[in-house]
Amino acid sequence: MNTYDVAVIGSGPGGYVAAIRCAQLGLKTAIIEKYNTLGGTCLNVGCIPSKALLDSSHHFYDATKHFATHGINIDGLNVNFEQMIARKNEVVAQTSGGINYLMDKNNIVLLQGTGSFTDATHITITKSDGTSERIEAAKTIIATGSKPSTLPFIEIDKKRVITSTEALSLIEIPKHLIVIGGGVIGLELGSVYKRLGAEVSVIEYMPTIIPGMDSMLSKELQKVLKKQGIKFYTGHKVTSVVNKDEEVIVTADDKKGNPVEFKGDYTLISVGRKPYTEGLGLETIGIKVTKQGQIETNEHLQTNVSNIYAIGDVVKGAMLAHKAEEEGTMVAELIAGQKPHINYNLIPGVVYTWPEVATVGKTEEQLKEDGVNYKSGTFAMRALGRARASMDIDGQIKVLADAKTDEILGVHMIGARAADMIAEAVIAMEFRASSEDIARSSHAHPTYTEAFKEACLAVNDRAIHS
Repeated sequence: MNTYDVAVIGSGPGGYVAAIRCAQLGLKTAIIEKYNTLGGTCLNVGCIPSKALLDSSHHFYDATKHFATHGINIDGLNVNFEQMIARKNEVVAQTSGGINYLMDKNNIVLLQGTGSFTDATHITITKSDGTSERIEAAKTIIATGSKPSTLPFIEIDKKRVITSTEALSLIEIPKHLIVIGGGVIGLELGSVYKRLGAEVSVIEYMPTIIPGMDSMLSKELQKVLKKQGIKFYTGHKVTSVVNKDEEVIVTADDKKGNPVEFKGDYTLISVGRKPYTEGLGLETIGIKVTKQGQIETNEHLQTNVSNIYAIGDVVKGAMLAHKAEEEGTMVAELIAGQKPHINYNLIPGVVYTWPEVATVGKTEEQLKEDGVNYKSGTFAMRALGRARASMDIDGQIKVLADAKTDEILGVHMIGARAADMIAEAVIAMEFRASSEDIARSSHAHPTYTEAFKEACLAVNDRAIHS
């Protein structure tokens, strides 16, 4: 029987990062993956393929809507959807192959198959051909991720009633895509197909889209996406989804409780994700889980079985790849005897629509609820020379700072390249910067990041360009 210092179950961003960090720290490490490709949901059917399609569709949208204004005339522009999907698949294959390279580079043993605990230190790996092997691991990190959630009355047939997984590999552009759920996944994939010519309707149970983010972002994003042609039905409760051959009929109760019917050729169910722990044998070794299916852990991400840890989507908190990566690193370092920590308040969130949405820290609603005395500053992207030059004038940045100390408490952005710009806010807040610290830092001109500086200036009524 092969023995290891650490076994990692799951090769998504949390799992493979944990394995690499363990190996860097001198621990003999194995990674167990049930699928044929490494990278988990993120690399195979999540973050990476969705961004590939978002980029491809954005190029087409720009070409159809903006190129003529730039003085670029294109005749006979059309979408080769088959090639678009093929490029997405190539990006996924390259990225997943890169994880294999990293495993080899760091001398991490890859064990292909489904891992299941036989006891706290022994794992049985069942391979696709039915054979199995048993290993011993002093420590184990569970990083098995999540899978799409659904509603009890919805039957996902993966043909017309689909999840994000199927939406990334359709064989045609929908005529009318009905999106159930106005969160990150639904809005990103809805944007892809709207840009390519589909009619897109988003049905959201809550009164706003991207619930949980700052209300400014929700209002601004809905306004911009509505201008792009996406239809929104907030405050609607879906009551049934019926697939009738090549038509899907969705029934929902509107804000007044009246039934409304939607008809489309595809319906995307994007009502969140749930932890994936099936087949692990958690009950065999008595690992505790919550009613929501999350593995219970302490502040060190240690389960009630002391030598077993859990990270990423299977534990509480935001289901984000970069959150899982940070947790993978932290657990590896804890196992090696170090004392790392994570500030969960400073894990950024991003929506990769266009304009992009990015947020970190407290929302204005949270500060009000907590009774925090704060001040705020906002700056519109359209006031930037760089934004006007690129025709990306939608959006704004809001900075929230402590009224007494001026420490930045939250930053909320919607605009071009917000996903990249939020990193400056994260770093600033990690070092507990004040809004004046950013306001007095030189930002290259012309850039989108000048909007962050101007919003910080606006916190103290000093914005220059508004």
